[in-house]
Amino acid sequence: MITHPDKVLFPADGITKGELASYYESIAPAMLPHIRGRPITMERYPSGIGQKGFFHKDVSKGFPEWLVRVEVPKKGGTVHHPVVNDTRSLLWIANQNCITPHVWTSRTANLHYPDVCVFDLDPSKDDEPEILRTAALALRDLLTELGLPSWVKTSGSKGFHIVVPLDGKAPMDEVAGFAHRAGALMVARHPDILTQEFSKADRGGRIFVDTGRNGYSATFAAAYAVRAKPGAPVSAPCTWDELESGQVAPQTFTLRNLPDRMARVGDLWAEMLRRRRSLTRPAERLRKMLTPSKK
Repeated sequence: MITHPDKVLFPADGITKGELASYYESIAPAMLPHIRGRPITMERYPSGIGQKGFFHKDVSKGFPEWLVRVEVPKKGGTVHHPVVNDTRSLLWIANQNCITPHVWTSRTANLHYPDVCVFDLDPSKDDEPEILRTAALALRDLLTELGLPSWVKTSGSKGFHIVVPLDGKAPMDEVAGFAHRAGALMVARHPDILTQEFSKADRGGRIFVDTGRNGYSATFAAAYAVRAKPGAPVSAPCTWDELESGQVAPQTFTLRNLPDRMARVGDLWAEMLRRRRSLTRPAERLRKMLTPSKK
């Protein structure tokens, strides 16, 4: 049951908590396979996006007995993250005024072994879509060069998320190291448009290749998650052709237009779940690319 369904969460758009919950209920069949078993951090806005929200990781009280949780170690203690395995659980977090569920790259069955590797392209400027597309396609091409298929989704914010499905056999630190080295090679190949500088002041207007989503307890916006921005944009899977042709931008899809798109195209990431790859050979290829040749 959704309490206070008439509460307005997106003031400029008149989108209520009830409408948000209805969206998540409708998208659940496509969304659940991608988030099932992953620890979740809830991005909550009890007073709507016009007021400050907060990130909520630990669910230690006030939860129903049927809600699945996972206890994970942290410095000085543990955290009990909620886990969304079914529609009822997805609606429960929506009822907590959670607009965006953020998920780990690993699942509870093996928390230290990710089954995806995530690259987040975060532009410093919003008015250079051609450069953002160039960066995303260059990353896709590098991953293909390494022997890794990749999938893309809008971030629902400023950029795109590029995701590689993994077989879950490489430990988290190895996946994080691989992602960082791939990002370094991208920057070396495209220094005028890309950077790995974490500080916005040091980016010089370039696109930040964020590979930090692959570390322990780090998260990224779940596929099909609504973002806490005007218009209720959604972080939605798209095709590489749509990105390359300019049909899709980071905030093209919204809570209100995505259901019709889903009726037409379905879950564009469904195939990704069947295309998991080992990181062993790609990691070795990457090391060779980064090692200066001796003459």
